[in-house]
Amino acid sequence: MQPKGSKIWFPAKTYGWGWGPPVCWQGWAVLGVWIALVAGGPFLIQDTGLCVAYSAILTFALIAICFLKGEKPRSRWGKD
Repeated sequence: MQPKGSKIWFPAKTYGWGWGPPVCWQGWAVLGVWIALVAGGPFLIQDTGLCVAYSAILTFALIAICFLKGEKPRSRWGKD
């Protein structure tokens, strides 16, 4: 649960587990930076193993941000 007065960046999905698209500019900025960094990885890192590790680290960072700035993830099957 988010503290009173704080705005979520990533809402929970209506169906399934996880988060939906961002609802504020901060969430869109985080998602845009993540996409740019992941897409640019193969051009900057020539070693396949390092590129996979780089992408995994960025993905774990995005998931951590979603946990911190998103609604609590749980399995949902429609409107609560």
